[in-house]
Amino acid sequence: MNLKDETKCKDCMDCGFKSPMFNHLTKTELKLINQHRFEVKFKKGETIRKQGTFLSHVISLNSGLAKLYIEGLDDKDLILRIIKPSQFIGGPGMYYDQRHHYSVAALVETSACFIDMKILKEIIQTNAAFASEFMREFSVNMLLTYDRLISLTQKQIPGRMADALIYLSKKIFNSKTIEGMLSNQDLADLTSMSKDSAVKILREFKNESILEIKKNSIEIVNMDALQNISNIG
Repeated sequence: MNLKDETKCKDCMDCGFKSPMFNHLTKTELKLINQHRFEVKFKKGETIRKQGTFLSHVISLNSGLAKLYIEGLDDKDLILRIIKPSQFIGGPGMYYDQRHHYSVAALVETSACFIDMKILKEIIQTNAAFASEFMREFSVNMLLTYDRLISLTQKQIPGRMADALIYLSKKIFNSKTIEGMLSNQDLADLTSMSKDSAVKILREFKNESILEIKKNSIEIVNMDALQNISNIG
């Protein structure tokens, strides 16, 4: 999976990285967004947005990979989802308190486009098709969060790890090979367990010939067994 692209987006009209929902915008609206946006490159590990800070821009990822997470108590993080290129990052703060309610950090070298929130909200008010697609994406992300909460609160550790690996395989990498952008700590934060527990479960899956763990990747060699663990919970 190629997550890097060195091509910098110069104009929203011809950008190949923009969210599919932007196809519902007129040329005038795209030009308006283009006038009120800027692009920033981030190194691996750098914070793209910080929980609790003022929300002035929404984000569209151009290249790379990022983790969206809640900073919890006692310095414990909970990763809610992984962000891929062209995915849109908004948040409930847009229509509530203008604050970021989660953090986003780059998992690899990443480029992101920051779009003025006021301009986007003006377009949402006047373009029904775009507003509908915006709400659809927000709803899809909420449903994903609900599924994650069920997994984290009602499944045992093996089931939670199985769910995380299936999610990464099918939704993020589109492959049975999960590339090594995520650390063991990231996998722990994705499954709400300690790093030691995450490493232990991965080792058990390997010993059961469910996974093949390589230096820079994890390969799922028995997806049926992993799915069965997920189903059992």
